[in-house]
Amino acid sequence: MVPGGGAAARIAALVERVLGQPSPLALRTWDGTQVGRDDGPVLVIRSRRAIRRVLWQPDELGLARAWVAGELDVDGDLEEALARLDDVLNGLDSRPKLSAADRAEALRAAILLGAVGPQPKPPAIEAELGGRRHSKSRDRHAVTHHYDVGNDFYELVLGPSMVYSCAYWTGGDDPSYTLEDAQRDKHEMICRKLGLEPGMRLLDVGCGWGSLVIHAAREYGVQAVGVTLSQAQAEFAKRRIADAGLADRVEVRVQDWRDVDDGPYDAISSVGMAEHLGAEMWNHYASHLHDLLAPGGRLLNHQIVRAPRQRPGTTPAPGRSRGRTFIDAYVFPDGELIPVGEVAGRLEQGGLEVRDAQNLREHYARTLRAWVANLEGGWDRAVSLAGAARARVWRLYMTGSALSFDAGRIGIHQVLAVRPDAHGVSDMPMVRTI
Repeated sequence: MVPGGGAAARIAALVERVLGQPSPLALRTWDGTQVGRDDGPVLVIRSRRAIRRVLWQPDELGLARAWVAGELDVDGDLEEALARLDDVLNGLDSRPKLSAADRAEALRAAILLGAVGPQPKPPAIEAELGGRRHSKSRDRHAVTHHYDVGNDFYELVLGPSMVYSCAYWTGGDDPSYTLEDAQRDKHEMICRKLGLEPGMRLLDVGCGWGSLVIHAAREYGVQAVGVTLSQAQAEFAKRRIADAGLADRVEVRVQDWRDVDDGPYDAISSVGMAEHLGAEMWNHYASHLHDLLAPGGRLLNHQIVRAPRQRPGTTPAPGRSRGRTFIDAYVFPDGELIPVGEVAGRLEQGGLEVRDAQNLREHYARTLRAWVANLEGGWDRAVSLAGAARARVWRLYMTGSALSFDAGRIGIHQVLAVRPDAHGVSDMPMVRTI
């Protein structure tokens, strides 16, 4: 037994000192002691190593490493736990900072807890990319880190539709309306916005496992090309295309968007890809897609955006660290979110004319909760497919992201743009039809 009422009491006292109020969660520690509230989730510190990680890395990344390693856990509802923590942090006048006295007390507590020692190595799945930021090779590595986790794992989380982007929930509270229905309705909306007709050429930038190009070819009779940097995605998509009897109308390539040079296309979709660009690549992205479009061709850009009041950087899940975040290290390395106004501005700087924008923020919160339910419902299989650390990453990031969409810290916008002809003619309908 640790002196002074056990490890839980000592840690709780330090947390209260930093926050200026008691912990919003009960605390349970490796020595079996527990303190705090008894009306909800319990924050479980399974090992002294978690304390050591935070001492060496006293920010979001230190906590993230302890979570991924399984040294820090939540007993009970994870979303409720994150919501309680979020409420406390949002209620503070500033981000918690350790004063010199706080650091001294933390070190004293760590000594008494037996947690002092060398810095633990980060979990093996932490992303280390190397090379120049947003070079083609580094971007390929970043995409591989996130998407080449295993098609079986993604199928468990995403369901049969294999769509890894915000669904469009048109079925209200009808219990028979499924995630797969909502993803189909999202594809329908995109195809209608693009004005697809038989014989048109469609380019899908970041095509994932091929769901949108398959839908567009089957339902709208287009000739579709999808590009991805993930070999695993491409192989899966090609099998689906062959099984659907669409090999003569749909092509999927392992190719960087910067290397696509076989325009013109009548329409381009980019769904859940632009978050990976980085702000410095946006002008090139917009101008290159403009050049690939035929005059009158439309672009549908669907991406997560940050609220203008938020600092630049990747914050799909709650995060307030000024250093490297959980998302940077374990989910979307090199990703960056920009406000929707900047998205529209960059597209127009690239020569496109923005015609419509639609915010699907609430739809993404619901989509994420459906994915979390799939993951938690198949937890043992998820761990066997991808490992415990990876499964823990996905559970935390998707749960936290749903709360960030709820709070409006991030949103998801579909921005529809067109390439006008040399005389400014857009060929867009005078009256909105979608």
